[in-house]
Amino acid sequence: MSSPDPMELLSGLAEPLARHLVRQRWLGSAGREPDSVQPLSATVLREGDPGLLHALVSVRLDQQETICQLVLGTSACVPEHLGEAWVGAVGELAVYDATQNGALATTLLDLIASGTRLDGLTFTAEAGTQLRTGLRGRLMTAEQSNSSLVFGHRYILKLFRKPAPGRNPDLWLHRVLYAAGCRHVARPLGAITGLVDGEQSTLAMLQEFLPAVAEGWAMAGTSVRDLLADPDAGANQAGGDFAAEADRMGRAVAQVHADLRRTLGGEDEDPALVDATFREMHARLDTVMADVSGLRPYAADVREVYQRAAAATDAVPIQYIHGDLHLGQVLRTARTWLLIDFEGEPVEPVSVRNSMRSPLRDVAGMLRSFDYAARHILIDHGPPGKQARDRAAEWVQRNTAAFCEGYAAVGPDPRDHQALLLALQLDKAVYEVGYEHANRQDWLSIPLGSISSLLAGGEDR
Repeated sequence: MSSPDPMELLSGLAEPLARHLVRQRWLGSAGREPDSVQPLSATVLREGDPGLLHALVSVRLDQQETICQLVLGTSACVPEHLGEAWVGAVGELAVYDATQNGALATTLLDLIASGTRLDGLTFTAEAGTQLRTGLRGRLMTAEQSNSSLVFGHRYILKLFRKPAPGRNPDLWLHRVLYAAGCRHVARPLGAITGLVDGEQSTLAMLQEFLPAVAEGWAMAGTSVRDLLADPDAGANQAGGDFAAEADRMGRAVAQVHADLRRTLGGEDEDPALVDATFREMHARLDTVMADVSGLRPYAADVREVYQRAAAATDAVPIQYIHGDLHLGQVLRTARTWLLIDFEGEPVEPVSVRNSMRSPLRDVAGMLRSFDYAARHILIDHGPPGKQARDRAAEWVQRNTAAFCEGYAAVGPDPRDHQALLLALQLDKAVYEVGYEHANRQDWLSIPLGSISSLLAGGEDR
């Protein structure tokens, strides 16, 4: 059976690909099928049966074009265990998502190890790195914005499903931090690069995989449950007290910020940029409030906080930061906390994600995540009583203080800029209101309750 031209194959799959993409969480289509899928490039990575095809396609959804990366398997038939990976067929050739075929995904690792260049794609191992080849890939299922393959408990390959043109902050900052001797990131091991909109761009990133780790979100959730299960213990007495870990996490984040500032420099934020930042906050509030009436009672107070922060006279230092820090972006190893996923907020343009910003953004993101960790458990267990709400609030306050104490032990105390820190937390919560309204109505009360609590100094109004 002869193989069709790869671009012709993609063109013949336009409608099946649209139906396949709507099922992928990383597309973020909220169940809406794309209007169109147009092939941009197609490269055969492995001939034969099964074959492996790399593709970039332009996906049109809600009048916006997004470039998406696909890795497709081709075969005369698809094994039964890969049924959920099915995309479609062109003639007698079946096509499926190759990230779910561990044996075929091995090709990606082997190409990086060999330093292959193929039809505009470059597979590169980091200098001085010797990679073991032939390891079977295993798709991780927890991710939402990318796809990651683990090879033999040694390596993890992150495929950037919506690659942006130009410098990728995740790979760049990992390289910078590892070269600086930072012990709070995993070692970068290689990359796949290619042209996106005419610019050399990162398509995938290979790192050291650390199997014996715990995610911050899971650890925090366990701590909240332990506290709620023991009604007579204070937050500092419950068996799963998280404060010591929050302190260590604060130290790790501060050290990452210090290493980035020492290596890449920093500066004081330009007044014009400050003004633009607060205009953006007000605009976001207007946009979300137009869709969510429950936000309106808080709008005047939120604006007042923004105005106080904008009027603060102390200079705000800016530098390169993580950009989307929360409990799901930190991992606890046997020795320390690691920060992962330095891509920044996915909804922001890559120019913003590649710019210097206040490190207080990362601090505010983590403080919001503490609040989410406590409130989502209350929601999941039904309408909470006053005692449960008070205990959850106590947990949040204790771990917020511990994180800030830990941060201040290594870097400047974030509480020295209370007005800006509060404004950034409120801005994040306003964004969360819009997100939950569009995606998880059951959780909408979480950010709305947080806004009430932040404005009232810790007590829900």
